[in-house]
Amino acid sequence: MSVRVRFAPSPTGFLHVGGGRTALYNWVLARGREGTFILRSDDTDRARSTPEYAADIVESLRWLGLDWDEGIGVGGPHEPYSQSLRFDRYREVAHRLVDEGLAYYSFATPEQLDEFRREAQAAGASPAYDGRFRVSDEEARRRLASGEGAPIRFAVPRSGVTVFTDEVKGAMRFDHAQVDDFVILRSDGSPTYHLASTVDDVDFEISHVIRGEDLLSSTPKHILLTEAMGASPATYAHLPLLMGPDGSKLSKRHGHTALQAYREAGYLPEAVRNYLALLGWSPGEDEELVSLLAMVDRFSLDDVSKNPAVFDTAKLEWMNGVYIRDLPADEFVARSLPWVVEGLGRELDDHELTVLRDIAPLVQERTKLLTEVAPQVRFLFADITYDEASWKKVMTKPEVPAALAAAKAALAGLDVWSTETIEEALRGMLAEQELSPRKGLQPLRVAISGSSVSPPLFESMEALGRERTLERLDRATSKLGT
Repeated sequence: MSVRVRFAPSPTGFLHVGGGRTALYNWVLARGREGTFILRSDDTDRARSTPEYAADIVESLRWLGLDWDEGIGVGGPHEPYSQSLRFDRYREVAHRLVDEGLAYYSFATPEQLDEFRREAQAAGASPAYDGRFRVSDEEARRRLASGEGAPIRFAVPRSGVTVFTDEVKGAMRFDHAQVDDFVILRSDGSPTYHLASTVDDVDFEISHVIRGEDLLSSTPKHILLTEAMGASPATYAHLPLLMGPDGSKLSKRHGHTALQAYREAGYLPEAVRNYLALLGWSPGEDEELVSLLAMVDRFSLDDVSKNPAVFDTAKLEWMNGVYIRDLPADEFVARSLPWVVEGLGRELDDHELTVLRDIAPLVQERTKLLTEVAPQVRFLFADITYDEASWKKVMTKPEVPAALAAAKAALAGLDVWSTETIEEALRGMLAEQELSPRKGLQPLRVAISGSSVSPPLFESMEALGRERTLERLDRATSKLGT
């Protein structure tokens, strides 16, 4: 069978990291089996679905490096790929199921349903609604003709079981006594998730449904609906939940949960993609750094864990740092430049671009997030303000005024302004002043960059230039005198 998979998010919020993992697993399975990956929009909740969230889904997937063969923005033989444009199709299926006796208009009142659940609970029986308040077809037609509205429920066979093999969870068995006669079409004519999702999976000829474990309990309903439509059920694979480091379900209290936040925080897409892949899947041999091509070659649902996976932002940040340090120098500059420009509020000129390229390798080796680059290099391209904590910690020591004066004297006499001559002059100054590098050089770092954290000092001074370096030493000296 040709592999056809879909990623079907609802545009009711920014794309969750769990959704990113689900999309990734669907994508690598399709690419590894020469199959088809479809992007669908499950936007039946028209009140909460927004164009902003829909755009974020597309942008986040593209940022991760995932493309799709059919679906939103691409088209294909099963258009439209938005559920909000397919309501007529869902109604058609629901009404046909009613005509075939496989579904019915339900006139059960909320009070009746509450009473049923209370009685079932008291008797220790299943609270799944069993259709006991179903009226005859004749009465249903009469009440509908009089203008009374009613949802349509699927008539779950009261005897029997639904069994299937989940590619991740293994053998699954659901007793129909535990499955309620669920609503497929609301009284206003809008479809429920169960109906819309199943109809789309059948119509789009989906072969594998790979989704989160939280939807496992919906699967018997979807299988029953699929069979009622005269189709064969897809192969199902339910992915383990994502947990926070404290063992509870991943939520905002653990940090960012939307992929957008990681884009904006300076993470590389390849690092995020790699990390998401490892949240429940093992490439073997205890590897941690896995390329997208390797994922396509080696991914198998058989290797997906049944157990919850822990989303640890500290581990992700470490991995991002590894990926950043592995970038070619020119690529690091290209990736960092938008953040530098944003931080400055202006474009760099040709000379400044050369300065950035020269200093970039020294920044790269200590960077874990792209957002860290702009603060480290800003002093080269703009006036500085002194970091209050750095000033208080470093510049209030008694030896600082002498160190600044001696450094300026040593640097002012240099014939050649280079990293090597600057280092030689300043180390000579340290010896003359009997200062340790920490006591003698750290004040210079704060003086020229405004912070105790910057690229290596001697290279920073070369990049800044003689005139600006001496001016900043003077400025720091003046501040000490006030």
